[in-house]
Parts: sequence; C-alpha cells; structure tokens
Amino acid sequence: MTERNSKYNASGYKDTTAYEAVGHVSKEEHKVNQVAHDLTKLAKDLIVLAGFEVIGRIRIKHKKTGKEFR
Repeated sequence: MTERNSKYNASGYKDTTAYEAVGHVSKEEHKVNQVAHDLTKLAKDLIVLAGFEVIGRIRIKHKKTGKEFR
C-alpha cells in the first residue's frame, strides 16, 4: 500500500490530499516532458527545412524546473 501513487499512506489510512498532489505533479511533469519533446522535434524540422542537418544532440533546459532534455 505504500506505492508512489497510492491513495493510502504508510499507516494504511486514506490520504487523498497527498494522492491528488502527486497526481498534479505527475501531470505537470508529463506536460513539461511533452513540450520538450515537441520543441526538440520542431527545432530538428526547422534545421532540415533550412538545408542543414543535426550532427549532435540537441540539449535544452526548462527554466522553471532546471530539468535538462537531450
């Protein structure tokens, strides 16, 4: 019952506040990941359209979270 996304706390009691908070964070994290993925794809597409090619990894960093994407 101590799963990361469980509605119950370690003592076995329902803790919907924590469950909803973790769910909210997970949704926000997923959204940031999706935006980073889409942005990287867009950058690669623009590079190709301009007649160039990507020869290395594109690295970006989310300003708010500091999370880096490659």
